[in-house]
Amino acid sequence: MHGAVDTDKNADSASLREKVQLRKGEKWRILKNIITVSFAFMVQFTAFQGTANLQSSINAQDSLGTVSLAVIYAALVISCIFLPTLVIRKLTVKWTLCFSMLCYAPYIASQFYPRFYTLIPAGVLLGLGAAPMWASQATYLTQLGQVYAKLTDQPVEAIIVRFFGFFFLAWQTAELWGNLISSLVLSSGAHGAAPASFEDGLNGTSSHSSHDDALSYCGANFCVVGTSDNSNLQRPPDSEIYEISAIYLSCIVGAVIIIAIFLDPLSRYGERRRGSISATEISGMQLLSATFKQLKKVNQQLLILITVFIGMEQAFIGADFTQAYVSCALGIHQIGYVMICFGVVNAICSIIFGSAMKYIGRVVIIILGAIVHGGCIIYLLYWRPHPDHQIVFFILSGLWGIGDAVWQTQINGLYGALFRRNKEAAFSNYRLWESVGFVIAYAYSTALCARMKLYLLFGVLVCGMIGYTIVEIHQSKKEKRMKKLEEIPKQQQTEADRKAIEEDDEKDELEEDIVVTHL
Repeated sequence: MHGAVDTDKNADSASLREKVQLRKGEKWRILKNIITVSFAFMVQFTAFQGTANLQSSINAQDSLGTVSLAVIYAALVISCIFLPTLVIRKLTVKWTLCFSMLCYAPYIASQFYPRFYTLIPAGVLLGLGAAPMWASQATYLTQLGQVYAKLTDQPVEAIIVRFFGFFFLAWQTAELWGNLISSLVLSSGAHGAAPASFEDGLNGTSSHSSHDDALSYCGANFCVVGTSDNSNLQRPPDSEIYEISAIYLSCIVGAVIIIAIFLDPLSRYGERRRGSISATEISGMQLLSATFKQLKKVNQQLLILITVFIGMEQAFIGADFTQAYVSCALGIHQIGYVMICFGVVNAICSIIFGSAMKYIGRVVIIILGAIVHGGCIIYLLYWRPHPDHQIVFFILSGLWGIGDAVWQTQINGLYGALFRRNKEAAFSNYRLWESVGFVIAYAYSTALCARMKLYLLFGVLVCGMIGYTIVEIHQSKKEKRMKKLEEIPKQQQTEADRKAIEEDDEKDELEEDIVVTHL
């Protein structure tokens, strides 16, 4: 009798919830929105990635560039804790994206006059805006993935990963465009010529041994202190940096306009439907604590280290690899070309892994990522970079892109699949711990030599994979348990059974509230 009452109560609750009525043809509009948000982020990060990759080299004096990047991600950590859920609730997902993207503009503009009192405040603003932006993007893709899966009768997890795969395909091409812009500008100027010391060596005015001595301090032996006499690391002329920054600044403005004009608001797909969790009226303090509540979940705790590693490996390729290997041995003007390889391979692999996941599974792809990055780290420890071995720079950059594509698509998709009920808080945690990885890497950037950084990176990768493995084992057992519970008729379910089903993070009312019409 008691079970029947509860069943009626659940039915009444479901009927009170506002339904999301969509036609079958809506799937094309959803794909248009996915393309729009992906293209806007590509334009946005053409500017930011291109700027960030140059910071450790063009603003090397007093480590200004690296410090500014550390400040960005430190502010992002604070922002992840307090802002995303609150800002998204106040502005909605679409307008949070617009407002947050604008926060990138002052940092790009500061490149016209890079000083501690210009770059640092601009970096703080960028970091504060980045967390709501990324949480909005992930929420948008996840919710549209749920709707699209319902419209097309496909598995939700596979669709979410596919959408993330396409997004990161577009996002990673920003590495190509951003670095192509910087490389073309720098190559056409004073830095386009071969380094003076190298030319002198060829002409016999300087011994090969002195050149080899300079190269011996590149690679794993590279330390920021004591490299000021390397001509390859000299700052390019201001006019070239101004030209690059002007192009990047226009990209930021363009990205905001794209989102404002062409992106449909998420309200079209049940962002604030009555009766849903996201529409529940709760206090500001409860909103602020959402990220901390997410940390109570065991799966979230186990994913912390692998998420920290994602931040550390991106910081390494963008700052340490470009400075200790590329700039040191080849020159600053070659950074863009080497990083284009990283971006192109990353983009191609992002779409491949996003689609391949439903055929070979997430576990196989993530193991591949761990092997590739682990192998690269070991090789970088022993390899001595030299201008005669340019192909090796591109191979390593491409392999690093393969590994990064694995983490970007699969771990984002894993968060979306594990915590569908609490998307904003889950992706806030993702960005929080990824940002912690960036902060750690940039914080020790000037204090440690490249060799120690590689050791630390390898250690965090191993520990992170152990945590991820436990999550997969735990999730596999949970899925079997939940499947058995749902097979029990509702009248026979105990109170504990019903509570377990209701509190399942993978259960989201949105999938029940979508009504598909054939009009």
